[in-house]
Order: sequence, then C-alpha cells, then structure tokens
Amino acid sequence: MRTLLLILFFVIQTPKVEVLDKPQYKRMVSKGFTIIDVRTSEEFEEGHIAGALNINVKSEEFIAEIENLSKSDTLLVYCRSGRRSLYAAQMMVSFGFIKIYDLEGGFLNWESEYGGEEEL
Repeated sequence: MRTLLLILFFVIQTPKVEVLDKPQYKRMVSKGFTIIDVRTSEEFEEGHIAGALNINVKSEEFIAEIENLSKSDTLLVYCRSGRRSLYAAQMMVSFGFIKIYDLEGGFLNWESEYGGEEEL
C-alpha cells in the first residue's frame, strides 16, 4: 500500500527540483550545502565532488538513508550524467524535501571542467 501511495504521489507531484548549470552548482557547493552523490560506491571511489555523501539511489537503503537528512536543508544532488540524480531528487521531493538542486550533466559535466575531485 505504501508503494502504491508513493507512486501516486510521485506521479501527481509537480516537479520542485531545480537543475543548475555548472557555474550555478559550483556556487552552491562553495556555500557549504550538503552534496549527495547518488551513484554506486564504485563510481564514487573513482572520483567525486569533495565533501559529497554517497547515497546510492539504486540501493535498498536509499530511502532509509535520505530519511536521516533534514527535509528543510538545501541539498545538492548529482550522478554520472544527470538521469539518476533527477530521479533521486524527484523521489526526495515525494518524501517532503523542499530545496533540492541537481547538477546538469552530472559528474561528467563537473569533471570536464574541474578535472575530477575538486577542492573548493
């Protein structure tokens, strides 16, 4: 039943996720907001944005892990190319998170300019 309600809420919910280009996202990162990398741990170990938390959107623990975060915090999400992070962000909205920003083009976009793990 909970799954059905979640699906209905997710489908009916209007998108509240803002996709930011690289310069906008970098400004948000520099402000110290929580960064969430939703890729696998293997992908995360190969390179990530400095200070990011790794919460794999495809893991069974994803919902439990995001429920430990404050719903009122500003959260920055990203994945490899932007597909998984947009899905994760929309899922987070359905759980009551209100300030979520996604990196346009994902880590591939970030890495193309900043050369991998970036120290700010």
